[in-house]
Amino acid sequence: MKQDVRGPFVQALQRARVTAYPPGEFVEQESFMGAGEVLVLARQAGIAPGVSVLDLCCGVAGPGRFITKELGCAYRGVDLSASAIEIARERAGDLPCRFEVARIPPVPHGPFDVVLLLETMLAFRDKATLIGEISGALKSGGRFAFTMEEGPPLSDAERARMPDADTVWLSPLSEMLAGLKGAGLVVRWQEDCSSSHRAIADSLIEAFVAGVGNGSGRQASQGPDGIVTIQADRVR
Repeated sequence: MKQDVRGPFVQALQRARVTAYPPGEFVEQESFMGAGEVLVLARQAGIAPGVSVLDLCCGVAGPGRFITKELGCAYRGVDLSASAIEIARERAGDLPCRFEVARIPPVPHGPFDVVLLLETMLAFRDKATLIGEISGALKSGGRFAFTMEEGPPLSDAERARMPDADTVWLSPLSEMLAGLKGAGLVVRWQEDCSSSHRAIADSLIEAFVAGVGNGSGRQASQGPDGIVTIQADRVR
């Protein structure tokens, strides 16, 4: 089953995810980020009441809904999965969130104050085109806040063993920083979150092995180290 059909995955993994995160850190994210990390990145990006935010590949938009509730903003979430967007809409309730189903790229036309891309940079092989479109969708002085898994590309042998290898495109941090600069973006803040994300990954594995969840018997594997959160400003 592909994760494009999101409902069964959300239901099967919900209890394990709740168990794996420290109290108060699970906000229906589909990643290793904790709520505190989400909020730190959002604040670094200047998200506040009245700020227009585009959240790319938002999934069920747990972090997006959390940011909207905590900080207030004009939020728009986009994801290719219609089932994920349906869940996001249902769970947003009265929050001022808009959602739409669309493939990325192309990036929706702005201009936006902030563009978010949380835990999905890995899925894009052509990162230069994506970053260029994001830069073009930002207002002058707008901010691009994202996370990435950095490291050398997978070898052929690693790719052969990797599930859904067509969504796993690692790149070194130096290449990412050069790409941001080439798109007219200046890095104002970054943080290495490898240790905290590894701890969550280990906790999730323990929950799956212990059978917490829906009894699906899914196998868990550890992801790559080198998790970086970055906030870059558009300067041209």
